[in-house]
Amino acid sequence: MKFLPKMSPRGFVAVAAAVAATAGLVSQSIAAPAQAPAQVQATGLQQQLDTLLGDPRFQGSQVGLLVRDATTGETLYDRNGGTRLLPASNTKLFSSAAAMETLGADYRFHTDVLATAPVRDGKLRGDLYLKGYGDPTSLESDYVALAKQVAQSGVRRIDGDLVADDTYFDHVRLGDSWAWDDEPFYYAAQISALTLAPNADYDSGTAIVESRPGSTVGAPVDLKLVPATSVLKLVSTATTGAAGSANTLSIERDHGTNIVRVTGSVPAGSSVGTEWVTVWEPQVYAADVFRRALAAQGVRVDGRIKVAATPAAGTRRLARDESMTVGQLMNPFMKLSNNMHAETLVKAMGAVAAANGSWPAGLGVVTQYAKSVGVDTGTIRLSDGSGLSRKVNVTPKSVTDLLVAVQKEPWFQQWYDALPIAGNPDRFTGGTLRNRMAGTPAANNVHAKTGSLTGVTALSGYVSTKDGRKLVFSMISNNYLVSPRAVEDAVGVTLASWSDQAPPAAVAPSTKRVALTDDVCTEWTKAC
Repeated sequence: MKFLPKMSPRGFVAVAAAVAATAGLVSQSIAAPAQAPAQVQATGLQQQLDTLLGDPRFQGSQVGLLVRDATTGETLYDRNGGTRLLPASNTKLFSSAAAMETLGADYRFHTDVLATAPVRDGKLRGDLYLKGYGDPTSLESDYVALAKQVAQSGVRRIDGDLVADDTYFDHVRLGDSWAWDDEPFYYAAQISALTLAPNADYDSGTAIVESRPGSTVGAPVDLKLVPATSVLKLVSTATTGAAGSANTLSIERDHGTNIVRVTGSVPAGSSVGTEWVTVWEPQVYAADVFRRALAAQGVRVDGRIKVAATPAAGTRRLARDESMTVGQLMNPFMKLSNNMHAETLVKAMGAVAAANGSWPAGLGVVTQYAKSVGVDTGTIRLSDGSGLSRKVNVTPKSVTDLLVAVQKEPWFQQWYDALPIAGNPDRFTGGTLRNRMAGTPAANNVHAKTGSLTGVTALSGYVSTKDGRKLVFSMISNNYLVSPRAVEDAVGVTLASWSDQAPPAAVAPSTKRVALTDDVCTEWTKAC
C-alpha cells in the first residue's frame, strides 16, 4: 500500500504487461502419485505449494501461507501460519467485518446544516453550522443538495459565519506511523468527520488537479481544480513540451499547507491528465465548497469560514444529507482498497460504540469483534484500519480464523461480494484483482483482499477447488527485494485448479523478475 515512484504511461503499460504475464502461468507436467484421494490432498497439494514457496524471490524474506477448508476449518497447508507479519491492506478484512457487525449494513452517515439564531425576512441573524458525522462519500453534489435545502427553508443571507464542525471525530488526522512522505498522496488523506471527495471513487479529503497542455510549445500548462475551491493554492512552473516528449508533470502538496506545487512538462496534444492531492484540514475544504454551493443558490454568507463546535442546545436543523449504507459502501471500499473508508469506519465505530470517535476507541471495537468470533487477538496488533501503518501485525492463522467465522454472519454475502474478484476486468467487480489470474481457473473464482506496501504483498480470501470444495487462504510476504506477487497468483491458481481425485499439473509462476520499484500496486496507482 506504499506509494511507489511515479511512472509514465509507457511505464504503466510495461508493468501491466508484467502482471498480465502472471495470467500466462506456465504449467509443467508431473506424475500423479498412486495414492488415495485423501493422501493425494495431504501430500500432493503440500508438495506443489512447497515448490512455489521455494521460489528464489523469497530468499532473505518472510512468507506465511495457510490454507484451510472453509466449512470445517481443517488445515490443508501451513507455512508459518502462526508468524506475525505486516499485512498491508489485508488489515481491511478486520475493520470491514467489524463495521458490518458494529454499525450494521444499513447504517448511514449524515451531514447536517444547523442554526441557533432566528431567520427574519430571509436573513439568518447568526452563524450557520455545517456539522459532519463522518460521511466519507460526500461529493460536491451533496453539498449542492444541502444548499438547496437551506434556500428552500427561506434563508437568503447569513449575517454571521459559516462554521465547520467536525467534532464527531477527534482531531488526530493521520494514522499511527503513517509516513510523512505519503501525506500529499490520495491514499494517505487526513481523516475528518467533515470531508469531501472529488468523484465517485470517494477518496475523501482529496481534490483532483486536471492538467492540459497549453496552446503552444513553451506555454504554461492549464490547470483546474475539481471541485473548484479556494482552499488549495496551485503554484505552477509547468510548461508545454513538444509533441511526443516525455510527460514529467509532478503535482505535490507542501507539508503543513494547502500549497500545491506543479512542476515539469506536458507534451503538446496530450489528453487531460488527472492527479489526486490531499487537503490539509479537509473540514475547511468541505465548508468552502458548501459556501460556493450556497452562493449558487442565492444564499449569501457575510462572515468567514471558521472551525468550531455546534452549540449543544438551542439548534434547529435546516438541512440533512445521508450517505449510502455501510453495506453499499463495502463495494468501493474493498474493491478499490480505500484507506480513508477504513479509517472513517474505525472512528465511527468508536463514536457509536464508545462515544469516542478516535482510533484507539475504534480499534478497540475492531479487536473485540475479532476476539468474539474466535481470533486470538493476543497474537496480533492492529494499529489502524487500513494497513497503511507499519505497526500492524497479524498472522495468516488470525486472518483465516476471521474468514472462516464471518461466513456465519447475516451480512456475509454482501461483504463477500465486495471482495475483489480475480480476473474480472470490471473495475468495481474485479477491483484490485481485475488484472490478475485472468484466463485461469482462479478467474471469477478467487474472492480475496489484496495488500501492498513497499516490501509487502498479501492476498487472503476464498477459492473453490475444481471439485467445488471451498477453501480459505491467507498468504503474506514481507521484506522481499523482488516482488513475489506472481507466486501469490500461482498459489491462487493452484488452489482453484486442485482436485482430490486427479491432481493437476503443477503451476509455475511467471519467471519475469519484477523489481521492487516496478511492483504493480493497483491499490495505489490510479492509472491501473
